[in-house]
Amino acid sequence: MKRITLLAIAALSTTALPTSAQTQSSEGDRNRDVAQEAQVFLNAFQVIRNYGLTPMSDSAVWSKALDGLIGELDDPYASVFTPQEFDEFQEENTGNYAGIGVQITQLNERITITAVFRRTPAERAGLQVGDVILGVEGESTEGWTTSRASEVIRGPVGTSVGLSIGRQGLTSPMRESIQRDSVHVSAVVADRVARNVGYIALDRVARASAAEVDSALTMLGDTRGVILDLRGNPGGFMDESLMISDLFLDPGEKMLSIASRTPGQETQTVQEEYEASEPARIPGKPVIVLVDRFSASASEIVAGALQDNDRGLVMGERTFGKGVYQNVFRLTPTRHLRLTTGEWYTPLGRSLHRPRRIDGRPFPEDPDTFAVLQTESGREVSGGGGVFPDLEIANDTLTTLERAFLSQAAQAEVPLALRIEELAFAQAEVRREAGDDPYVDRTAFEAFTAGLEEAGVEREYLEDDDLLRYLEWRINVRVSERMERTDASIEYRRSRDPVLDEAIRLLQGSESQAALFAAADARQEQIASSGAQGTEGSDSLR
Repeated sequence: MKRITLLAIAALSTTALPTSAQTQSSEGDRNRDVAQEAQVFLNAFQVIRNYGLTPMSDSAVWSKALDGLIGELDDPYASVFTPQEFDEFQEENTGNYAGIGVQITQLNERITITAVFRRTPAERAGLQVGDVILGVEGESTEGWTTSRASEVIRGPVGTSVGLSIGRQGLTSPMRESIQRDSVHVSAVVADRVARNVGYIALDRVARASAAEVDSALTMLGDTRGVILDLRGNPGGFMDESLMISDLFLDPGEKMLSIASRTPGQETQTVQEEYEASEPARIPGKPVIVLVDRFSASASEIVAGALQDNDRGLVMGERTFGKGVYQNVFRLTPTRHLRLTTGEWYTPLGRSLHRPRRIDGRPFPEDPDTFAVLQTESGREVSGGGGVFPDLEIANDTLTTLERAFLSQAAQAEVPLALRIEELAFAQAEVRREAGDDPYVDRTAFEAFTAGLEEAGVEREYLEDDDLLRYLEWRINVRVSERMERTDASIEYRRSRDPVLDEAIRLLQGSESQAALFAAADARQEQIASSGAQGTEGSDSLR
């Protein structure tokens, strides 16, 4: 058994191709066959380049040939990155980028700083939430988009960027020259909610995610239990997912096994298993894992490991079902290939992979053919693609009235999300200065709805009490998030988040993991007997 401390394979690791891969084969016949096929390809390349009716450059022909090869692999996760695409891929999956460490939003047609990350050049330079970026490198930002501003502010580590900053109360702009550095954006939001419940939301399995979850568990160690929210988590690094699982499991408990080809061989496979090696951080405390249809890959590794080991009650929806992992190979100093290279299995040996077409749609399946396995405590888990929740609860959905309102606002080209963001930002500043809890006051809300009507929203919607409560709810959630008050945000969200609300209620009534499983079984029977099944879909506030 391999231990996690020996883990060397990451789901998104970068691997350099051996320089002699084309010349060091011991199979002479195979080499001759390859050489013949390569000559056919090169001859076709030259014919297309020289005689094709539509002229194309050599680079264009090579690019199309490579795209065609990738398209014929029947691998929906395979792709060849351009340099820019690879940089974006790295940033998305690591949370790392080179810049100054601020979040910017276009509020009231001005590039406004809406977050300053800790331990970054921006914090050291004294930039504050609410500051307006009036200019970059001597050029006015009037008319700029946030994408344009971000592109110019970012740059190589060690270089400097000159900013002109406007701040409330100052009559003239401040001039700042800030040296860029490597910035890491945390993937974790954690807080104590409902007085005695720990809540950890992990939006991706990025570099340092395990350390961030570890810190959150330390902070929440005296709570009644912990909710690990993996909804919407698309995955990330395999080794990070194993280190996260290790935080909850006891040494020796199995977390994962993988199978992959021996390089260059057609049938041989390399099989490895990984066990927890560190003491559990919150032994004995009940744990709930929240998942949905967008929880995939590395986040499914965590959910599957905790479910199979009876260490977490999984709630929500069936997950995406990505039971394969990819490696990234460097083709040249600037081009990279992502390729599916192996499969992974949960501790009980379940493959969570759900086969899909090249466009991402799953193939038809027969649930009656899914295997049913038992955990050590005798709980049954499904062997179908994806993690099936122990307690299935659908997300909330928009009402017919809310859908009609959003459609009408969109048709009238009313930037509703931006207006909500502007109001939430302003109200967060007011509440913060007054030392109040997050909320939108009546005067500000009425001015907001009046502005919507002036912008083109039909009056009948703004005279409906249910619709007004929906709008107020959305604003209060954003005010809470702007104030970094996760506890308040969750209290507002609970009214329209049945999965989270149920999780909090179950934890508040359960002293142990076994008691939590029993309570969930009883709740599932109650839901089944009453026929209280929710509908799919939810309003996204992200």
